[in-house]
Amino acid sequence: MEMKRENLKYAGLILLILLFVPELAEAQCSMCRAVLESEADQSTAKGINDGIIYLMIFPYLLIGGVGYFIYRSRKNKPGSASEN
Repeated sequence: MEMKRENLKYAGLILLILLFVPELAEAQCSMCRAVLESEADQSTAKGINDGIIYLMIFPYLLIGGVGYFIYRSRKNKPGSASEN
């Protein structure tokens, strides 16, 4: 149990570091950014950004759904460690 908590702490630390360093993610698509910023009409850039957000939602929904079903199946399992 102690090992799981330690691994969770490390995973949380890595996540926080990645959240506070957005420059790493910003540098990934410099060509797209240069083309979209050079346009006078920013509607294309807005459309690209909306599409990226739309595509980002589905992996989180899938992972959340799988996690929920795993949680629910372990919670309802007879003879689990939490009942002892």
